[in-house]
Amino acid sequence: MISSTVPTTLLEQEAGQPLIERLPRGIRPTPAGAAPAGRGQAIRRELRAAQSDPDSFTALDQGTLRLGAFPTASASVLPLALTRFRRRHTGIRIEVRAGVLAELRDMLHTGEVEQGLLWHYEWNRLDDPALSLTHLLDDPTVLVVPADSPPRTHPSVRLGDLADHEWIIRADNHPVADVLRRSCRRAGFEPRSAYSSHDYQEAQAMVAAGLGIALAPRPALTSRRSEARRLPFASDVPAPTRRILLTRATARPATPPAQAMARVLRTVAQRFTAPGLHRAQLGAVRRG
Repeated sequence: MISSTVPTTLLEQEAGQPLIERLPRGIRPTPAGAAPAGRGQAIRRELRAAQSDPDSFTALDQGTLRLGAFPTASASVLPLALTRFRRRHTGIRIEVRAGVLAELRDMLHTGEVEQGLLWHYEWNRLDDPALSLTHLLDDPTVLVVPADSPPRTHPSVRLGDLADHEWIIRADNHPVADVLRRSCRRAGFEPRSAYSSHDYQEAQAMVAAGLGIALAPRPALTSRRSEARRLPFASDVPAPTRRILLTRATARPATPPAQAMARVLRTVAQRFTAPGLHRAQLGAVRRG
């Protein structure tokens, strides 16, 4: 509705036609006048919506969260966190990019992902001033052996006692292959490779078949074969521990969805590292 206080004669002169119809009691817009009035109402609605959008994002009612993760995290910690997050914040769309360490760092630097699950060992620490790092959990290396092998009778194993064994080694210069070589050399021997695997399920299958033994990060073994078992290393010569980190670009403040995901990941990480965690407890984490 065009207000009677508006200088309609000037508007009508510019439009070249009547915009309002004067009645004995008030006015009403002509069809030509109703069109811009409708557009004005639409503009006001868009402005009100734009003003409410920040509140919606803050309340986690809408938005997109882009995450990056390395494969072991994508198969263990991250699915539990995603289940919890999506149950609480149904309006947030989540995109996940998988990659190796160098790829994930590039994604964080370029903004392709807002948060990333990365890792480092003591000898290759992730010292990058452009990234903000939050320690989520320590990921100890464990020994994977056939279920009927002699080491099964011991609660823990000294790596130096395994010099005569054949090893299932990760292929393509995988980080866990570096862990194995460093650990064995510190124990005084070079590992002999019986098979080069491309993922942990393949490595477990070769161990279960009796071809050799292997090292693996503990979260990589959430899906275990009954023919293989895992053993910790003796505390006097512990195996290297990988640190899993939640990262973001330092120059970009965390959005409310990213802050909420960080809280969920910290909670899941605490339960994931609880002593004696097994499949039943993992199920409880998924349901929690």
